[in-house]
Amino acid sequence: MKKNKFHFLKKITFGTIIGYSALFLLLTFTSLPIIAMISRAFMPLDELFLYPPRIIVRKPTLVNFSDLLTSLSASVVPFTRYIFNSLLTTSVTVFLTILVCSMGAFSLVKYKPDGSNTIFAIILAALMFSPHVTQIPNYMVVNTLGLINSYWSLIIPKLAVAYNFFLMKQFSEQIPDTLLEAARIDGAGEFRLFWTIAMPILKPAWSTLAVFAFVNNWNDYFSPLIYITSEAMKTLPVALQTLSGGAGVVARAGTVGAATLLTTAPTIIIFTVMKGRVMQTMTYSGIKA
Repeated sequence: MKKNKFHFLKKITFGTIIGYSALFLLLTFTSLPIIAMISRAFMPLDELFLYPPRIIVRKPTLVNFSDLLTSLSASVVPFTRYIFNSLLTTSVTVFLTILVCSMGAFSLVKYKPDGSNTIFAIILAALMFSPHVTQIPNYMVVNTLGLINSYWSLIIPKLAVAYNFFLMKQFSEQIPDTLLEAARIDGAGEFRLFWTIAMPILKPAWSTLAVFAFVNNWNDYFSPLIYITSEAMKTLPVALQTLSGGAGVVARAGTVGAATLLTTAPTIIIFTVMKGRVMQTMTYSGIKA
């Protein structure tokens, strides 16, 4: 018997229509800030100050982006320098965070050094402290090491975050010991065990870790403000704050909108590309054996 190609319409009920309509309204409502941000970046100056304000741009223009590149032309530091600083510190931080947390968690779980339970208890205790509580000790350590006003001051304090280590530790426990033993019998070294066997198995976890680390470091405004004194080494969030304050703030409203879009776009792109891994990690972590 030939199947009716419209058979799925029989499953649609009034409750289904109401449910999907409610979800669509919620999606539209939560998307409004992003839509407004994108529209504001392309709005000409005469549309930015209309009342009531517009959410959707009527006459899009690229003038805001060209003004953004020249807005700091009178300064010693071009805007592209801020972009380079953010890309450099964020990329290095994400890479080293994945490497440090993955190696540390794998070693703690699979080699069980003396005091491993105490070490893990300390990590759990660190999760209870707000990051703001540790800012003064962090500054004292960075200052003692002589890293003030260097890229390392924006990288090193963010490598061994307790939550990141905890996430990798929980996933490392799922790696079969028999698989590692079989690889050792075949002559694989310890680093090869980690790199060619453990890391592929841990890919959902460290992919999620990469997203979290990227978003947190890319949007970090506090650290550059505290550790960096040279204008040439400051990052995009600090530059955005510079553009949005001071004299001429009205004239730079479109420029601020363009800068906000450029600052936010990478985080949206990274999450969109990696959302499958993030959802896989969150689903897996919620299932108990």
